[in-house]
Amino acid sequence: MIDRNPHCADVGKTPRIPPELTRSPFFLDEARNAGLTLSALSGKSWQRLGAELYRWKELPDDPWLTLSAWRRVLPPDAVFAGATAAWLFGLDLEPTDPVEVAVPPSSGRREVVSIRQLRATALPLTLAGLCLQRPACEALVAIDMAIHRGLIDAAALGRYAEMSKGRPGAARLRSLALLAAAAESPMETRLRWLLVQARLPQPEVQTNLRDHAARFVGRADLYYPAARLVLEYDGGNHRERMVDDNRRQNLLVNAGYRVLRFTSADIRSRADVVIGQVRAALASKARLVPDVSNR
Repeated sequence: MIDRNPHCADVGKTPRIPPELTRSPFFLDEARNAGLTLSALSGKSWQRLGAELYRWKELPDDPWLTLSAWRRVLPPDAVFAGATAAWLFGLDLEPTDPVEVAVPPSSGRREVVSIRQLRATALPLTLAGLCLQRPACEALVAIDMAIHRGLIDAAALGRYAEMSKGRPGAARLRSLALLAAAAESPMETRLRWLLVQARLPQPEVQTNLRDHAARFVGRADLYYPAARLVLEYDGGNHRERMVDDNRRQNLLVNAGYRVLRFTSADIRSRADVVIGQVRAALASKARLVPDVSNR
């Protein structure tokens, strides 16, 4: 079938929306079976997702539906990989821009898992792939996410990397596993990475802090116990929780801790200032109050 006027679809008439195409993404042959032409799919009612894959524009964006549609046309031995596989495990990465697929799985069937009937590379292999594809800091962000969600721990990643020595991504995975921690946000990881790359000591992550009477006063995003220095990342919702943050900071200061707070703009655009402030704080003499943090 040849479409003669692809730019004239939906002009002068209400576009036809077959109900069966409103439930999930669909392929061109399914659209044609429902009575739509290629030119009709170029109209304002439809969105092209990929090679011959479309969705109704009113359909809520659901990556599960998109990946399930791709699964129907992928070769039987294909598996989702990279950021797509990481998202299937629950990591906060973009899963469909692009959809990442391995055909066939380079590691063999032992490193393939099924998540809600979608086949993906196993988590250690997925993280090794991200180490190969992404800058080291962003690969560490994904690793920290996995650890924070309890999907794996740094020791297990290190063992996997050691057993996979010589395979793509394994060397970087091994080195990043030594830095990995259960950071609660990507920007906390990026702040920690910035400090380590500046050859500052690696701080503790998510440490419970107590006053001289062993009363809990707060949890530090990053913490240097020898200097009693707390580093905090102020995220986008800081304004909404400013009162609680201020009260918490007062408790920390009264308990003998020093606090430095940084924003995303600081970490991304004023790295030299961040490094300088932390270095100066570490170099200055900490208050002589016993460290009673509860790790």
